Amino acid sequence: MKACTLVIFGGTGDLTKRKLIPAVYHLVCDRKQLQNFRVLAVGRRPKTDDLFRSEIREDLKNDAGLQLTDKQWADLSPLLFYETLDFAADTDGYVRLEDRICHMERDEDINARLYYLAVGPEHFTGIVQNLSDKGMVGRDNGECFRRVLVEKPFGTSLQDATALNRHLVSLLDEKDIFRVDHYLGKEMLQNILAVRFGNAVFEPLWNHRHIDHVKIISNEILGVGGRGGYFDHAGVLKDMVQNHLLQMLALIAMEPPVQLDPESIRNEKVKVLQALRPFTSASAKTDLIRGQYGKGDIMNAEGDVQHLAAYRSEDRVDPQSVTETFIFLKTWVDNLRWGGVPFYLVSGKRMRRKETTIVIQFKPLSGMQPYPEFGNTAANRLVFNIQPREGFHFAVNGKSPETDWAMEEVIMEYCQSCRIDNNSPEAYERLILEAYRNNASLFARWDELYHSWRFIDGIHQIWQTETPKFPNYAAGGDGPETPLPDDVWNEDYRSCD
Repeated sequence: MKACTLVIFGGTGDLTKRKLIPAVYHLVCDRKQLQNFRVLAVGRRPKTDDLFRSEIREDLKNDAGLQLTDKQWADLSPLLFYETLDFAADTDGYVRLEDRICHMERDEDINARLYYLAVGPEHFTGIVQNLSDKGMVGRDNGECFRRVLVEKPFGTSLQDATALNRHLVSLLDEKDIFRVDHYLGKEMLQNILAVRFGNAVFEPLWNHRHIDHVKIISNEILGVGGRGGYFDHAGVLKDMVQNHLLQMLALIAMEPPVQLDPESIRNEKVKVLQALRPFTSASAKTDLIRGQYGKGDIMNAEGDVQHLAAYRSEDRVDPQSVTETFIFLKTWVDNLRWGGVPFYLVSGKRMRRKETTIVIQFKPLSGMQPYPEFGNTAANRLVFNIQPREGFHFAVNGKSPETDWAMEEVIMEYCQSCRIDNNSPEAYERLILEAYRNNASLFARWDELYHSWRFIDGIHQIWQTETPKFPNYAAGGDGPETPLPDDVWNEDYRSCD
């Protein structure tokens, strides 16, 4: 396998400590999927390699929950290096950075690089411009590649994202740009295609004749935490729907690709995003709900009442903010396969439970129910549990034991996270590995982002004409009221347990 250096801009940031370094440990030292792999963290704070390594060991224990033995740390620590560089202001420092990387490559026989931009989006163009000016990107002969991973958010609007993309593709080949959406690295999200196309029972039913509706939920217990400054300018619409939820919708609704290669899969996802019905002022009044959490109370693990602050009281949040922390939307994919099937997208912060779930609910028997004994049977549904509990289940109906014809729901379940021998890779492990392998199917292509931003911009423009009445739901609750009937939105339906 090709030896490689992972150069992380934002080397002292939260993402590096909690996700990227643990991912490198698992890929190199634990799973041994990569060999001759080195990490060079680039940050503004002056540090030596030894200081950086000692801080990382504490971070792995405190922030990532990774308790490494002395032997495990001895395997990981020699792979970690640090370079001090003000990557935004010190353009001449990139010459020093190139010299450092070249020295590592000569010493370790490394001939390929992944540049990971784990920084704010305002730094993307400047970093890539400097890399290009110093000749540090643009070479790819298969063995000596230079690939750039760009962390979300990719822009803040269609106009902004277009300008960012235009700048990147003027300096890099499209094949060398890997736009990160960490949801695409989740094992169960990838399993959607395997379940759908690997089982003869589902694909013939995957259309408007048999599916009643699709629901995609991504809720969090936590509030905005230390991300208040960013989140107050983004909101859940741009932070979650524009990327994560629309990517999940595209995977569910896409046509069968010609083959399971990256471009074929992404071609079909683009067609779905193109077919999304834009909101109008009239449809937004009935099919679009936004919310913001106020203060609330929850019971902690010890049974004590914990008081939760309102969003407007969070650190670095405008006290009069009208930024949404919850969204419900009902949308449609206007094509022959999905005509008339509603897609419900829900995402909120400070909700009662943490869950990322996709529910495909099937229609009841068409026409008249010939057996009155079966009149109260539940609808069949296929549920993908993305997090925190990985797996999927198919709900069918069967006769309850020791009754005449009393029916009950029976769950046929695959619980991936319940398997004793299972050790699913984290999303960032998969993303780093697949970028190294040049598998772009787990990364967003520009035309996917273009059409998702166009859809999101339409919603945002409608919102500019009205002032919401916030807050409108209590922290730790179920969000604001929705217009869904009880048979669509109820506790049993929402439960993934």
